[in-house]
Amino acid sequence: METRNILVAQDDITQTSLQTLPVSALEDGHVRLKLESFALTTNNVTYAATGFVIGYWKFFPSGVEGQGIAPVWGVAEVVESRSDMLAAGTRLYGFYPMGEELVITPQPDSPGVWLDTAPHRAELPAVYNRYTEVRKGTPEQDHLRALLQPLLATSYLLFDWLMDNDRFGADQIIVGSASSKTGLGLCKFLAEPQNRSYRIIGLTSEANRAFVEGLGACDRVVTYDDIESIDNVPSVYVDMAGNAEVKYRLHHHLGDNMRHSAAVGTSHWDKFAPQKDLPGAKPQFFFAPAQIAKRREEWGRA
Repeated sequence: METRNILVAQDDITQTSLQTLPVSALEDGHVRLKLESFALTTNNVTYAATGFVIGYWKFFPSGVEGQGIAPVWGVAEVVESRSDMLAAGTRLYGFYPMGEELVITPQPDSPGVWLDTAPHRAELPAVYNRYTEVRKGTPEQDHLRALLQPLLATSYLLFDWLMDNDRFGADQIIVGSASSKTGLGLCKFLAEPQNRSYRIIGLTSEANRAFVEGLGACDRVVTYDDIESIDNVPSVYVDMAGNAEVKYRLHHHLGDNMRHSAAVGTSHWDKFAPQKDLPGAKPQFFFAPAQIAKRREEWGRA
């Protein structure tokens, strides 16, 4: 028997190839999961584009020099088990390789949730190592879960992190790529608090302007062509796209009023370039697992 993975060239993520491997025998304590479906979004582009910077290539080593396996979110079924912890037939939602199967070493984490304790994943963020049992439903339910759950979770964590840091003293929060799922989710969460003291600025293309305006979550929607019209007041920039030109213009327009600049995604990976000596706060990656770990410590697992 054979199994297949999609390999991505780590120095050019537009180049892919198919890897075919023999199915290995299961060891004691291991479980074999067969993927049923997984989502592909700009989220996965970010995983590949930042594979070395943040470490996403480490989750599912390909064994081939210069070739990586991009992580995806999806649903798989336990088709073979040599573990007392997890029975065959169980369906799990979680983090998978872009391929046909995954072998894990499960340990219970909480009711209905298992942690992969494979040695190479021990030092990686725990949120990516957890697998949640899901009931058999319609394919659409599985697809929507994989498409939306990671992005909505990131939206909430961004909102929580901004509130947790008192918005870094900003009077306005500028959400880049505001038409994206994560951007829209963040705008919606930001709009919920009553008597809020900050404004929400949605940054998008002219083509998506009417769409973003129609959702009513932003106080103002600005196109990329009109960046310099944004009020020059204390601001936070949440960058979903990683477009270096947009970041350059915003930082130079706002200067010292750029109180924090958060890099979340790199959907514009081909226009991403690390920049030095930008006015205002130095751009920093927002790493959602860090906020999850902080809240688990403060609030408890439940």
